[in-house]
Amino acid sequence: MAEGSGRGSWDEGALEYAGLSRVRLDALLQELLGRVDEIMEYQERLRALLDAVVGIGADLDLNSTLDRIVTAACELAGARYGALGVVGPDGKRLVRFITHGVTADEIAAIGPYPEGHGILGLLIEHPEPIRLHDLAEHPRSYGFPANHPPMKNFLGVPIRTREHAYGNLYLTEKTGGADFTEDDERTVTALATAAGVVIDNARLYADTEQRRRWHEVTAEITQLLLGDFDIDQALQLITKRSREVSGAQVAAVLLADGDELVVRAVEGPPELTQYVGRRIPADVPVLSRVTAGTGEQIVIEDLAQLLKDAGGLTEFPEGAMLARTTMAPLPAGNTGTGGVLAVAMQQGSNTRVAEGADLVRMFAGQATLAMERARAQRDRDMLAVLEDRDRIARDLHDLVIQRLFATGLQLQGMHRLVKPEHQQRISRAVDDIDTTIHDLRAAIFELQQAAESSSLRGDVQALVAEYAEPLGFRPQLICTGPIDTVVPASVRPQILAAIRESLSNVVRHAQASAATVEVTVNSAQVIARISDDGIGIALRKRNSGLRNLTERAQALGGTVQIRDNEPHGTVVELSAPITDN
Repeated sequence: MAEGSGRGSWDEGALEYAGLSRVRLDALLQELLGRVDEIMEYQERLRALLDAVVGIGADLDLNSTLDRIVTAACELAGARYGALGVVGPDGKRLVRFITHGVTADEIAAIGPYPEGHGILGLLIEHPEPIRLHDLAEHPRSYGFPANHPPMKNFLGVPIRTREHAYGNLYLTEKTGGADFTEDDERTVTALATAAGVVIDNARLYADTEQRRRWHEVTAEITQLLLGDFDIDQALQLITKRSREVSGAQVAAVLLADGDELVVRAVEGPPELTQYVGRRIPADVPVLSRVTAGTGEQIVIEDLAQLLKDAGGLTEFPEGAMLARTTMAPLPAGNTGTGGVLAVAMQQGSNTRVAEGADLVRMFAGQATLAMERARAQRDRDMLAVLEDRDRIARDLHDLVIQRLFATGLQLQGMHRLVKPEHQQRISRAVDDIDTTIHDLRAAIFELQQAAESSSLRGDVQALVAEYAEPLGFRPQLICTGPIDTVVPASVRPQILAAIRESLSNVVRHAQASAATVEVTVNSAQVIARISDDGIGIALRKRNSGLRNLTERAQALGGTVQIRDNEPHGTVVELSAPITDN
């Protein structure tokens, strides 16, 4: 019985041991299964991460790449909302904000995108991953604007490109209301690392494509400049292409005109066309830095803020949507006309106008070349016109006038050989020939005058034509001598004023039926003589009317005479030296 009792105890012990072993085995199996699940979950997460990395690098378009990065981060971490904020060149604020999970209507209701304050700014200042259980509990929390969706838990991860901070990934509202885990942080950090490489490649590709496009456009503009072109057409093409290639909202060319800048070409929204021809003071601080002659190119990070601070948004309301602006000087060159090429980006857009704004400077050089080519083209055309005029003037003087003069001499020689009743007709013919010779000489002087320069002869002709209607007849005009080449510019306004005042007196007082305006130039002086066949001027009125003309003559160092005309009427004569006072 003792033996049996001992065998029974051993059996019970064996069973107990077997039971404990089975429990341990179950626990080990459970642990093993848990590890397998973790491995499977890790593999799934790793596979999802690899798929996301492959997905974000599907193409090299930067805009679509950024959208895919935000979407992939939300899917990997199980976040409802996500955003990617691009840090500006100043490293202090966000210049672009790409969102996921928020509709366009919700974005419009919320208002402007954030610039990087509060929690978002904390990640900019300290680019390290951040996980929060509740955004509102953090001391840097600013709260949310009106109409903003409720958000509680938060995960923020920086994105770096070549050791430089490019931006940050922001994720909120994990699925199921749980907090973001360390695995979420590691996964999104790994995605951000891969995203940095993809973004860098996309930016390099974008820069390469942009430079290629800039060079294509440069070739297009060069081709235009090789032929005959209009300067406004060339400047408009330059602004159009610079806007297209840079992806800017607005491009404009402003040319210097004295102490002002004139907007010569604008490319952008249709409402900006109203600014063509607008004049802007060149001493505006921003513009003066570009036009000072130092060749300095400036970049304004936020044009809208600058305009707002300077009170310029009321004059240029469209500027409220403009952000980074590059201004390149237009070298004065041989034309002596400087200016500015401005390229402005829209707020929230990709603000990188090809790294190194040397491309904008290159376009500014194209604008300068266009102006110099236009100036050379005008000079060439003017030279051809002047050469043609000179040829015509020589032909008129050497051929036509000489033949008329010879014909006049022949008629004068025949005067004594014909009957008395024919002598008067021959005298009239000789007088007509003399008048024709006089008119031809006047035409020759006109041809020798540059087309774009001021013409005293032309101004006097226009003045005489102006008084034809109030007088009721056209005064006769006689111009003798090279009045356009000898009379100084300082004397011309006084001569015109004297003629105008004299003709006004004829209209008001003379009751004349004929009048003659003579402008004569000799080696020493210019004489303006206005005569009429009216009722004359009484002595009292003569002294009164003489006052203004005397003051004009004295200002020129000359004299004025008013005398009676024969058989009736008045002669007003102003003479002035032709030296430029």
